[in-house]
Amino acid sequence: MAEIQVEPIELYGLSQKQQIKTLFSKIGIVGCGSVGQNIARIASVYGIEVVFIELSEEKIREAYDQMSKVLDQRINNWGMTQGEKKAIMARIKGTLDYKELADCDFVIEAIRSQSHEERKVDERKEVFRRIEEVVSPECIIGTNSTTIIITELSSELKYRERCVSLHFFVQSPEARVCEVVKGLYTSEDVYEKVKKFVTMVNRLVIPVEEAAGLISIRLFSSLLNEACEVLMEGVGELPDIDKVMKIGFGMRFGPFELADILGLDKMVRWMDNLYSEFGRTKYKPSPILKRLVRAKRMGREVGAGFYTYDEDGNIIDNGHFKTFNV
Repeated sequence: MAEIQVEPIELYGLSQKQQIKTLFSKIGIVGCGSVGQNIARIASVYGIEVVFIELSEEKIREAYDQMSKVLDQRINNWGMTQGEKKAIMARIKGTLDYKELADCDFVIEAIRSQSHEERKVDERKEVFRRIEEVVSPECIIGTNSTTIIITELSSELKYRERCVSLHFFVQSPEARVCEVVKGLYTSEDVYEKVKKFVTMVNRLVIPVEEAAGLISIRLFSSLLNEACEVLMEGVGELPDIDKVMKIGFGMRFGPFELADILGLDKMVRWMDNLYSEFGRTKYKPSPILKRLVRAKRMGREVGAGFYTYDEDGNIIDNGHFKTFNV
């Protein structure tokens, strides 16, 4: 008669299974503006625990409110249930304390900076140093910056090989791609793990060689500047230029609408950096962009940019530029 084998029932309990650690069980995000919020939502949707760092309790509340608002919009469009929203938000925690990052597998820097490029690099280097002080040597450290070189950011760290750069697209939930950049010091193992993370959150990996602007910002900066030139020359009116690109070329957003979504102040900083890096006038911000930024018309987030917007982000006026002269 065969011997009966008895195994403890606890091995099959739900609580036991929940203790199994996966490759990316928990990630950290430093800075929870629109980019950080987008990364937090994406990761949480796919079951990853998220902790984000902000500068004040007020900013933490603002981040929660904005993430909740975005999820409510999905609920209203039948893309999510209240129960799913509750589970997603429960996996996201805001804090002021970097020590909360200690048990993260991956920490992404996504701070908002209004400073000049040199100061911005110094700010991000300081964030990297603070992260390294509290995380394990195995924790991967990344940045979501598009115009700052990851090799420069990681150059002063003890474990430089664990640093990588990636760029999530925030202008549309349908933009399921992510540019991933391997720096000079980045190990092949870390690079492969980050690509797995991007795949885990249902994004297509776009490998990019280390260069300011990556693929996306270099191409869009040139397009936006040319669109501004067409507008300034009176070749076409603002909404018609956007329509040509949307209807004629199948773009989800026209160049002016997309610039408003990304933020005109951010576009000017990106383009200034590209102009400084490459010295090509095609990257130098158009006078229209600079004039709008000086007027505090930063884009959709503040209710006015190339277009004017209502509280829900819908365009309510596109006639402002019919007599626009620089």
